[in-house]
Formats: sequence, structure tokens, C-alpha cells
Amino acid sequence: MSNPVLIGVFDNGVLWWGLAACGVAQLSKLVIELVVHRRWNPRVLVETGGMPSSHSALLTGTTAALGWVQGFEGPLFALAAVLCFVVLYDASGVRRAAGLTAARVNEMGPAPKPLKENLGHTRLEVLIGALIGPLVALPGLVLAGSPLHLAQGLGWFTAVG
Repeated sequence: MSNPVLIGVFDNGVLWWGLAACGVAQLSKLVIELVVHRRWNPRVLVETGGMPSSHSALLTGTTAALGWVQGFEGPLFALAAVLCFVVLYDASGVRRAAGLTAARVNEMGPAPKPLKENLGHTRLEVLIGALIGPLVALPGLVLAGSPLHLAQGLGWFTAVG
């Protein structure tokens, strides 16, 4: 792998561990569906809404990892934290209200295609997602590093740069 852009992307632990936190949250929806509702429903892997919020996990994981790498005192962490709060608020506020409105519209009578109701999250779903983010991203970043470092440690690639 000699492309510096690809090397940079695969060496970006902040990005990958944020995405991993999102994936863990999304996969946990499938587990919750199996345990709580006793049904196999792989559609939850690509749907919005539900327990936990994968958007919250993505943003808090990425923000925590960014703070760890670049410092919690810097302006980039401040920007990420503010964006994180906006997404968390939006998920439990505006998107949730839109979903509740869609449910009421769907109750009004038959429509050609019912509106999607599960758009947002309860505060608990957002909170659990927000906790999953740093709980996945920080240990992953500290213990495994970036995917490139992990691959090099496993002997898949020789050291670059």
C-alpha cells in the first residue's frame, strides 16, 4: 500500500473507532431484538431509531477519540463536542417529534404508503448510545490503534513511513 491518502485513511484510528462504536450500537439492536422480542429481524441493522442510538455512539466515540489523540483542550475537540450535543439533542427532540407526528398521521386512516414512525430516540436510547461510543472507541484506540497499526501488528503489512 503506497498511496498516501489510503495510508492516511487506514491510519486514522479516530475515524475507525468512531465507526466501530456505531457498528457495535447497531449490532446490539439485533441482539436486543433477539433477546427482548424473541425474533430474528436483521432489518434493525439498517433502520433508524431504536435502542441504542448508533448516531450517538458514532459521535461520542469519535469525539472522545479525537480528544484523546489531539487533546481535550483544543478547539477541534470543542467543535466535535458541540456537534455531538446538536446530534444528541436532535435525535431525542426533533427526530423523535417527527416520528410521533408520523404515527398520528398513520392513525388517521389508510394511506398509499404509511409514514416511517421510528425516526428518533428516547432520551434513554440516546444516553445508552452516548455511553457506548467512548466505551468502544477509547479502549480500541489505546489498545489496538488504527486499522493500519493493527494490520501491521498481525503481520499483514510491513511498517509504512
